[in-house]
Amino acid sequence: MATTPEDAIRARRKLTNRLIARHAAERLRPFFLRDATVIVGDGSLIVGADAVIAAFAAQFTDPGFITFVRETGTVELDAAGERAAEAGRWTGAWRDQEMRGTYLAAWRKVTGQWMIESETFVTLGWKRPG
Repeated sequence: MATTPEDAIRARRKLTNRLIARHAAERLRPFFLRDATVIVGDGSLIVGADAVIAAFAAQFTDPGFITFVRETGTVELDAAGERAAEAGRWTGAWRDQEMRGTYLAAWRKVTGQWMIESETFVTLGWKRPG
């Protein structure tokens, strides 16, 4: 049975969540196009895979940082089956706080593999545990 594009994107998202939980920044590189863009929760723009990986690596040096988790809600394909929009909810966890919001990711199929073209994260709330 062939894997659907939607299932492939959901599986790749779960893998990125695991790599982030392991604080394995460099292992995230194959998921991003070289010219990928990311708008983080505070509205800052990160341009290029090198900068995205550097931002993850910097985040992982924070001793209070635990993980980011993205939970896919929907995946929609374009008519050609070469691009997809993934929408869902994200959570960021630190020892002393939790942030949450929504996200939209654009994926592009390149040589048979789904890669992240862009991501936009919107912070909608945060709280301190306890």
